Amino acid sequence: MQKWLFLWVSSVYFPLIALQAQPDTLFDPAIQLEDLLQGRDEAAEEFDFQPLYEVSVALRKRPLNLNTADETELRESGLFSPSQLLQLLTYRDQTGPLLALYELQVIPGFDLQGIAQILPYLTVGGELEDLHIPLKKLLTVGRNDLFLRWKRQLEAKKGFLPTASTPFLGNPDQLYLRFRHAYENRFSIGFTGEKDPGEELFKGSNPTGFDFMSAHIFLKEYTKTFRAIALGDYSVSLGQGLILNNGFGYGKSPATMDIKRGGRILSPFTSVNEAGFFRGIAATLAWGQNWEATGFFSSHRKDANRPDSTLTISSILLAGLHRTPAEIADEKAYRETTLGGQLRRRLAKGHIAANAVYDLLELPLIRNPTPYNGFFFNGDRLLNLSIDYSWRLRNLHFFGETAWSQNNTLATVNGLLAGLDRKVDLSVLIRHYPPRYQTLHGAPFSETIANNETGLYVGIEVRPVKLLKVHAYFDAWKHPWLRFQTDLPSEGYEWLLRLTLFKKRRWEIYWQVRGESKERNDPEKKGKTNTLATRALLFSRMHFSFSLSKSIEWRTRIELGRFSVEGAPAPQTGMLFYQDFLFKPIGFPLSFTTRFGLFDTDGYDVRFYAYENGLLYNFAIPAYYDRGARFYVNVRYKGIRNLTAELRYASSFFPGNIEIGTGIDATPGNRRSEVGIQLKWSF
Repeated sequence: MQKWLFLWVSSVYFPLIALQAQPDTLFDPAIQLEDLLQGRDEAAEEFDFQPLYEVSVALRKRPLNLNTADETELRESGLFSPSQLLQLLTYRDQTGPLLALYELQVIPGFDLQGIAQILPYLTVGGELEDLHIPLKKLLTVGRNDLFLRWKRQLEAKKGFLPTASTPFLGNPDQLYLRFRHAYENRFSIGFTGEKDPGEELFKGSNPTGFDFMSAHIFLKEYTKTFRAIALGDYSVSLGQGLILNNGFGYGKSPATMDIKRGGRILSPFTSVNEAGFFRGIAATLAWGQNWEATGFFSSHRKDANRPDSTLTISSILLAGLHRTPAEIADEKAYRETTLGGQLRRRLAKGHIAANAVYDLLELPLIRNPTPYNGFFFNGDRLLNLSIDYSWRLRNLHFFGETAWSQNNTLATVNGLLAGLDRKVDLSVLIRHYPPRYQTLHGAPFSETIANNETGLYVGIEVRPVKLLKVHAYFDAWKHPWLRFQTDLPSEGYEWLLRLTLFKKRRWEIYWQVRGESKERNDPEKKGKTNTLATRALLFSRMHFSFSLSKSIEWRTRIELGRFSVEGAPAPQTGMLFYQDFLFKPIGFPLSFTTRFGLFDTDGYDVRFYAYENGLLYNFAIPAYYDRGARFYVNVRYKGIRNLTAELRYASSFFPGNIEIGTGIDATPGNRRSEVGIQLKWSF
């Protein structure tokens, strides 16, 4: 009776709140990925988050049913934080189906403004699912998007100069073509083509067009038996990624509860990452209420270093660049055939699954022998098996995976998400990846890769008062065997604290401090035997974001960094400062975003990562280092029906430099600028 009374009062009060809320985006993937990439050892490449946007578009047409969606579907939607997801599932277990969306207000972690934001994408209705849709409707009804993109660096890199010892064979243009037809989130067909700067187009090594071409057909929830079918290029993610994860893997970040792999097992591949996909056929079949089986087969050629006059490869290449004769010689050097699958049993409060992946290489992989890679995989075939699970017990959510590689080595990762209180959430993850463990596609939660690591991660999220959030984590690990540039067993730790003050859609201020300590070879050591020295990082950041009106947002960041090596005479220090201005008027066709930034660091070791808004659904998270200034502006015009036109200009200035970068990618001079144009036609 109390539940019905609450819902009756909410049905009057809640819509008034929702109507007053201004339009807002579901999420900002750029900021999320910036956090996730902050601790990596290399600058991030450009990202295409079109798939994330397409999920939100599909949910508007076919809202997610909160009463029938399982954990995978809820996680894939991107609407809920890990703690909200756990609390929602716990509430559903204890009270049964939700009677109305307004009931979300009584679940810990949800507030009125947050619920209003996700309301258009949800339902609790009991309508029958439209499972069998005629093929003609899938092909003729839906959304079509065509993208054309051109980019170019205005100053020539060394590889484009006539004096280059190893010249690029193509021109400096970067070209991108993409078409996709989609019906909700259930059917997708499309193709993608890309040419990187320096690669040839319709000549030389690419006589038929783009250097990279990808195509896919993907069908989801066609019948109760055929849950997913993929043809062409697709991605696969199994368990916690110990034996296979093609998707983006979450790791340590201010989102301290987001440590669990999850989401859809099969996905259409629409990116331009030339190494992280499968090509062939895959399907997921279901029977009964609780059983599901997925199988996949892939076979395509991949890049690798192939020593002269040998029928072997010495390393697998991931960059996907084919600009010089040497890079072209490594292109498609061998064929990789992969098959595998998953048998999954759904439980009342979780699941258990068995996974298998078998790789067959056309040429055996024989690495150049060094002490640190002595346990790495060598050969032409590899089998991996694993068991993964998840289980909820009240406010506790257990998950994990244990895997076996064919050299009889076990690896395991296990975690816990706990709602300790309405205002406190805890995450714990334990991992053990022995040096002898081998996998070609594994990407679990780790500091480095899926072997030679044992670690413990603890994270916490606290919401002490309405406008304040506190996130913190501590992660410690050991490497029992040698690593690249680390000639002894080593260890390290990392920690983070972020305090966030916010008022939804109005303003956000956060202060973040992050520290890291790792052991590597001592750069000051002289002689044949290396010793280890501790390398320490400390970063402190203040970030301000204010919505000055419904159309104008202003962001400012100040960040300080310090890098030191044990025994070195003095630490390296650095500073980053930038200001962003975003103008997106409602009802006016022209909008723009711009940034001006200053940075000053003593070297690459004390670098700052900061995401940059780019052309639509595309952005970068480069590393700011050295001494200089950076400016960019993005202009978007939507005054023509179904057409979006964009222009981007960016420039970096390094006073005193005579060259920017290294090798054939270096740019002579002290300035580097790039320009880009993109057209999107939706029909």
